[in-house]
Amino acid sequence: MKTTLKVNGMHCASCALAIDERLEDLPGVEQSATSYRRARVRVRYDEQRVHSDELRRVIAEMGYDARPD
Repeated sequence: MKTTLKVNGMHCASCALAIDERLEDLPGVEQSATSYRRARVRVRYDEQRVHSDELRRVIAEMGYDARPD
């Protein structure tokens, strides 16, 4: 499964890297690609192991707002 989320609150490319690292630590997330310039994250994941709500929750815990794009 693939999803794209709009992410508000990133201040730099390091923010994007931190989001990718945290999401890719989740069981079931195969790949995360966050763009600071576009304020979006594209995630490929196994919907049997992780739900899109969990992706948004993790991003929110990091201090960013994530919504479906």
